[in-house]
Amino acid sequence: MSSLKEVRTRIDSVQSTRQITSAMKMVAASKLRRAQNAILGMRPYAQKLNEIITNLSHDLEGSGEGTWSDDRGDHKILLIPVTSNRGLCGAFNINVVKAAVELIGNKYREQYKNGNLHIYNIGKKGADTLKAWGYNIQEVNSEILDNLNFENTVAIAEQLMKDFQDKKYDKIIIIYNEFKNAAVQILREQQYLPVTSQETEEEKAETGVQANYIFEPDKEQILAAIVPKSIKVQLYKALLDSMAAEHGARMTAMHQATENADEMLKDLRLSYNKARQAAITKEILEIVGGAEALRG
Repeated sequence: MSSLKEVRTRIDSVQSTRQITSAMKMVAASKLRRAQNAILGMRPYAQKLNEIITNLSHDLEGSGEGTWSDDRGDHKILLIPVTSNRGLCGAFNINVVKAAVELIGNKYREQYKNGNLHIYNIGKKGADTLKAWGYNIQEVNSEILDNLNFENTVAIAEQLMKDFQDKKYDKIIIIYNEFKNAAVQILREQQYLPVTSQETEEEKAETGVQANYIFEPDKEQILAAIVPKSIKVQLYKALLDSMAAEHGARMTAMHQATENADEMLKDLRLSYNKARQAAITKEILEIVGGAEALRG
């Protein structure tokens, strides 16, 4: 059995750790509230834009905006894993990294071997892990997560759009965690460019009839305005989703860590009381033994 001093030292250590995890849980909860409000406010707008693009997707071909829906195959790929800058958020980061590695190994192995697959990592933690696993990272952007807003996201989106338009990449894929609630994040692999309809087969069956639009102003002006806007909004939505999911994952992880610390403290205090009782019993026996020896 451990000595009283050892057990007391462990109790103090666990109590200190518990204070940290409890504080981190409260901070994450506060940040989650803001991030959740942001993504819940953005989703209806992003979904409506995507719905419009889906309904107009057949009009993209032959228009100036057909560039964004031009399927040029899988020759040159840009992979964008979205992780966090900080850890202590459970499996949030590693799930994205594993999904990226699995996608490279299963679908784009040849492109990676030939140097035709580039990785542009948003978030420091994912980049560090991929580098440690031997993958080449062409670019890392961690600053965007420290000051996430639409203006900063537009700068990234415009560069990605330019690279696609200049045929530097044939396909751009984003891997991120979608926020569902504080305890649940859904891993998503979204084809960012070229633009494709994200409507499911069930949704297509429900829609049934193709909408017939009267364009005002003309179709070209509408497509020229709405398609680039939608592309930028979709990236911003993915980053907002990831941010909210990160805070939810960290809050859940810190809550679990705090509960584990409570259980450990309970066991350590029981061990401490047992050790203390054993020490007192030993001292009493020594006193009684000494008294008996003097009496004899």
